[in-house]
Amino acid sequence: MSEWNDRNQKVIDEFRANGGKVSWFGSLLLLHTQGVKSGQERINPVVYMQDGERWLVVASKGGAPTHPDWFYNLKAHPLVTIEVGTEKVQVQATILPEPERTQAYDKIATAMPSFAEYRSKTDRVIPVVALTPVK
Repeated sequence: MSEWNDRNQKVIDEFRANGGKVSWFGSLLLLHTQGVKSGQERINPVVYMQDGERWLVVASKGGAPTHPDWFYNLKAHPLVTIEVGTEKVQVQATILPEPERTQAYDKIATAMPSFAEYRSKTDRVIPVVALTPVK
């Protein structure tokens, strides 16, 4: 297992052991996606901001020049499951269009300043994805 996967697994384990809480993160959910190439389930801890009934997640990858793998998985298979707290919820992922993306990103970066830093580290437009419950 890679160092990144090992780190993610520790976060996932702590999340599940503590009813959706992770000591060093604020609002965190577990995003279950299907790998575009492998077809296998992937689980990624992702910071979110609540927006009414939906959750907003940012495909920042810490300001890297490329999107995170989970973003490509969502684009290919937008009907996914998330774990929030102790609940599993089926959601539809929607990549926010402009100007909604910029407005959401600015709101998130104000609440969580590390996202402002990520934006300054890259030339790419960092996507914001809305996860809306399927009813």
